[in-house]
This record gives sequence, structure tokens and C-alpha cells, in this order.
Amino acid sequence: MKLILGNKAYSTWSLRPWLILKRCGATFDEVMIGLNEADTAEQIARHAPAGKVPALEVEGVTIWDSLAIALWAEECYPDAALWPADDHARWVARSVVCEMHSAFGTLRNDLGMGPDHPMVGEPGEAHAPSDALSADIRRMVAMWKDAKGRFGEGGPYLFGEWSVADAFFTPVAARFRHFRIDLTAHGDDGTAADYCRALLAQPDFLEWSAAGLAEIG
Repeated sequence: MKLILGNKAYSTWSLRPWLILKRCGATFDEVMIGLNEADTAEQIARHAPAGKVPALEVEGVTIWDSLAIALWAEECYPDAALWPADDHARWVARSVVCEMHSAFGTLRNDLGMGPDHPMVGEPGEAHAPSDALSADIRRMVAMWKDAKGRFGEGGPYLFGEWSVADAFFTPVAARFRHFRIDLTAHGDDGTAADYCRALLAQPDFLEWSAAGLAEIG
């Protein structure tokens, strides 16, 4: 099994399935493709039909898109408890993951991760959000507060125990840290900030972060 991914210093979409596979205890090889290089598109095309990373090669099949890989992992590693056990919590968890996957375009663009803005290391300069970005941040904070308040009493993560939702929001926490986003100015009562700290202190993310620092060090 091979996970095709981009640079760990800033490939946010690659981080998501990597965290999920680590949680599953899966054994996999990593095929690292340097992003923003002259031959990046050619290298990715050898593995991923959509021309993007991440992709997972397993049993002669390529699974592309981070959400598709998450669904595959749920099927193949049922004991990993990748989603909340409670029905209502699981429905909401899947809703927030799908919203993260399909929305927040301004947040992705304005708080972009790349060679000049890696997701690992020390925070950068504070970012003054536009009205559109502020709307995305407010929605994110409200979504986190709602889920955490309703379902998150059992632990530090969004639904208590770690889940796919946390894999999908870890890169967001890294973006907020790097760009020094003031969450209290966007409706946070401390819940979102605490959640970000939990995500960025999670052991698997720290392993990823150390590898990313080595890339840019």
C-alpha cells in the first residue's frame, strides 16, 4: 500500500489521509511528490488520475481524494473507530467533514499553505481578514462550538474521541496558527482555540510536523 502525498511542510490535503491511516495502524509506504516544481504535474499523473495528491494505491487500485480515502479506511479498519459511535454525533461529524471538504474557499485561498507559508514551524505575521474571510472563520468557529458543546465532552477533540473530523480540521488549525488569526474576534469563547491546541499537539501531527520542519530546515 502506497500513499502518494505532497510536501509535509504545506500539503494540507495530504495530511488528512495520512493522519487517518496512522490512526488505523495501517502499514503503508509514502511516495513524496514535490509540489510547485517543474515536473510536479508529470509526477502526480503517474499515480493519480485527477492530477492531484493525495492518492492511495492499494491492491492494484488507486483511490484518489482525501474523503474517498477516509471512506475506504472506515471500511477496511472498522475497529479504528474513525467516526463517533453515537448515531447523532456521527451524522453531525459526517456533515462537518463534508462541509469542510466542499466549502470555505476563501479561507483556503486567503490562508494558503505553500513554500512561503508552511503549516509547520513558528507562526508568521498576523493576517487581517477580509469580510469574506471573516465570514468563513466565523462559520468555522460556530461549527466547532456547536459540535463540541453537543458531543465533545468525552475528550479534547470535536466529538470527544479523535475522529475523521479532526483529521480534516487539523490543517485549518495550522492555518489559524500560522496566520495568527484572532478567533475571539470571530465569536470564539475559548472553545475553538482549545480545540486548535489539541489538534496541533496530537502525537501523529507532531510526527508529521517534525518531518515538515526537516524539509524546510
